[in-house]
Amino acid sequence: MSPQAPVISIETPLSEDMGAMIAELNEVLLTLSPPEACYHMSTEDMAGDATTVFVARVDGDAAACGALHRHANGIAEVKRMYTRPIFQGQGLGGKILERIVQLAQSEGFSALVLETGDKHPAAWRIYERAGFSRCGPVLDYPDSPYSVFYSRPLTAN
Repeated sequence: MSPQAPVISIETPLSEDMGAMIAELNEVLLTLSPPEACYHMSTEDMAGDATTVFVARVDGDAAACGALHRHANGIAEVKRMYTRPIFQGQGLGGKILERIVQLAQSEGFSALVLETGDKHPAAWRIYERAGFSRCGPVLDYPDSPYSVFYSRPLTAN
């Protein structure tokens, strides 16, 4: 039996399998950056009203995730982008990012911003293909050699 096409939907981050995937993401990030340069959102923080979490499932398994986090002044942030290693190379991150961009546009945000690590070239490619450009520090993130910042202006749909 061949695998089903991935299904991307909005989900709670408080499910057991999402908790496991976010814990896995946190572990991966801590192997690439020092703890003080990791800006993790907990699953509880992700469940707040300001955040919408997208999950890609392949044959029912949580394969990838990403979130839109809303800030003041017309700015939204891309958070918690992650694709589990066995699902990488299938375009799931790009598809989730498309959904995040669409939601931010539909809600009238003027820009999307994000912070990622200095050792994440695969993530950089996804962001750059989606129209993001490198910029200086965004929001209240400190300028750090471990961080790379991106922004993308949005137009309302």
